[in-house]
Amino acid sequence: MFEKALTFALFILTLSILLALYRLFKGPSMPDRVMALDSIGIHLISGVAIFSVLFRSHAFLDIILLLGILSFIGTIAFARFIERGVVIERGNDK
Repeated sequence: MFEKALTFALFILTLSILLALYRLFKGPSMPDRVMALDSIGIHLISGVAIFSVLFRSHAFLDIILLLGILSFIGTIAFARFIERGVVIERGNDK
């Protein structure tokens, strides 16, 4: 019964990722697209956690940590790009 509930949760997460992909490609503005990308990252972390429980393995915890770090860095980079127009500012050599 528990495996069926986790499989159903994976199905719902897959649908949610597909809806976020739609928002990513059809978003009316750049902040909507950034939020969709962040949502996809969170849903991927949740999906990997569910796989970790289903397979009864701790090996996926490193993948969860890596996805969390990459999602955070990506969100910060997109936020800087929206705010300033560049991600990395170059210093003036005067």
